[in-house]
Amino acid sequence: MMVSHKESATKETVLVIEDDGNLLRALQYSLEREGYSVRTATDGESGLEAAREARPGLVILDVMLPRLDGFEVCRILRRGTDVPLLMLTARGEEIDRVLGLELGADDYLVKPFSMRELLARVKAMLRRSRMGADGLGRPKDRQVFRSRDLEVDVDSHTATLRGEALSLKPRVFELLALLMARKGRILSRNQILDHVWGLNYVGDSRTVDVHVRWLREKIEENPGDPKRVITVRGFGYRFEE
Repeated sequence: MMVSHKESATKETVLVIEDDGNLLRALQYSLEREGYSVRTATDGESGLEAAREARPGLVILDVMLPRLDGFEVCRILRRGTDVPLLMLTARGEEIDRVLGLELGADDYLVKPFSMRELLARVKAMLRRSRMGADGLGRPKDRQVFRSRDLEVDVDSHTATLRGEALSLKPRVFELLALLMARKGRILSRNQILDHVWGLNYVGDSRTVDVHVRWLREKIEENPGDPKRVITVRGFGYRFEE
């Protein structure tokens, strides 16, 4: 087990949980060069301990870890926090990526990857997380969308259903706001990826399906028979009044 820490006064703390020593050192070096404070751990149990102590702004989490694997760490973290999670996998199999997303990971990278791509993902995820927390950086003309008993206030980053506040992860909120802003229009998975994840996102379009399922669990009376977020087979999704 190894836990290390380098203080930073200006940027968020990134927790890296990775048991490959060479990769761990490379990640720490690259992140610290970008100005981030870095905590590291080499197994799942010490990673959870570091997460509780450091309260990081983002977690980079390897799938194949000793003591507790990355999937279990992801599951435990998601019980009490919405910290952005970037999963690393050497397998490259779709089942692993989808499972990670279903457990609550926000993004993934398949090894080997370029450090430039990882740093770009980290920067984008932290930016989205900050925007989700305080609503800054959003266009002034995007304000409030309503559909029957569902209301989304983009500027305050709040959503209510039948007057009750909804707890939505940042990307699920952005997905809902996008769909409601374009009521009745069919949006392809790629269009949704471009708007919510950004033009530079290179992940699997199945990410959209996972987030739509999470959204339906929040806003549909029967998520298995949705009446608001409709699947347009072979193309994408449409929001109905």
